Amino acid sequence: MNKIISILVIISVSIASLSASDRKPFYKALILEKVKEIDPYVRSIRGYVHEHPEKSLQEFETSKFLKAEVEKLGLKVYPSSPTGFYTILETGRPGKTVALRTDIDALPVKENPFNLKQTKRWISKNDGVAHVCGHDGHIAVLLGTLKILNGLKDRLKGRIIFIFEDAEEIAGGVDNMIKALSEYRIDAIYGNHVNAAIPVGELSITEGPVMAGAAGIGFDVIGRGGHASRPDQSINPVYAAAHILTGISVAWNNQIDITKTVTLGITQIHGGEASNIFPNSVFIGGTLRFFDRTAGEQAVEVFKRVASSVAEAHNAQVKFSEESKVSMEPVVNDSSLASIAREVAGELFPGHILSGDQMYGCEPFSRYRSIAPILYIFIGIANDELGSGAAHHNDKFDIDEDALQYGVGAMVGFAVKMTEQ
Repeated sequence: MNKIISILVIISVSIASLSASDRKPFYKALILEKVKEIDPYVRSIRGYVHEHPEKSLQEFETSKFLKAEVEKLGLKVYPSSPTGFYTILETGRPGKTVALRTDIDALPVKENPFNLKQTKRWISKNDGVAHVCGHDGHIAVLLGTLKILNGLKDRLKGRIIFIFEDAEEIAGGVDNMIKALSEYRIDAIYGNHVNAAIPVGELSITEGPVMAGAAGIGFDVIGRGGHASRPDQSINPVYAAAHILTGISVAWNNQIDITKTVTLGITQIHGGEASNIFPNSVFIGGTLRFFDRTAGEQAVEVFKRVASSVAEAHNAQVKFSEESKVSMEPVVNDSSLASIAREVAGELFPGHILSGDQMYGCEPFSRYRSIAPILYIFIGIANDELGSGAAHHNDKFDIDEDALQYGVGAMVGFAVKMTEQ
């Protein structure tokens, strides 16, 4: 009897081991097969969206097109705003809830028909508006992922929410989306961004901060206008503004923690209309970028203190705008989610996973941390031969579409892995 029991135990263990060993390669092979099958569709979506860009809060035709693609799969659309929306894939089986996100707006940039080396495959048909940040690629990745997961619905667990966020460039849609999603208990929200600084075929998955937070800079240096022949009878805000900028640059070297990067970008200085008149005021504007919230707040205080003190030395005053404060948090990846994504992506694309990359641009994706842990990865798109290495927001920006399959595979794999747990 004991011998029979021992044999049955050995058989059971062998079957379990065989199932486990079979499941992993099948899971990998199945996803890669589906990614390959869906690739022409993904490229066509990217092409259509690229040719028909729309600015933030004006993505009406884009939204209409994307909703139609979702509804073709038999899924319901839930609006979060006039152009933003989400859809839900319910498997009917217990499991975690995972949200996958794309942005859908374009930039007010006149597109250059050439990238760094040749004519682009797709060129905007909407003059003065262009997808030169990569949102067209993000849309294509999410729709490709949606089609794959919808086709695998009978094999999946849990619930998957697909987020189509409007007005990302001006952070105009995220708060409405968060309000709409707050009724769901979400275990993870996943996003991605194509990255022109990373070679095509590479995925960067990093723990901790990956995109910068931001603070605005905007203030008037207020003096007293007068005739240029009598500077003694006026308070010249031009000199005061110049000295403020000099003082800030010195303070940046001496008062900002060198172990915590904070960049200072002065982009505007306006004042005066005639060569023989002292203006009443001069405006200075720009932004600060940082990966540590405390360092960002300290930098804002340094800036305000120096500007006020230098202005006072010139008998001038400063008046700061309401935007002169921390307005965007850094995007900080959850370490456990990063570990899961790295494991899954590494299994699908061995030798193609990087870590440690950061972008100094900011992203309202950080706000999703208020409702769930977040993960944000980078998809490399740079290809010298193709010419797809121009910086984001540049009129020559372009995407090597070979990169999209890596984005789709990583997103599908993450969703499957998370909902299985």
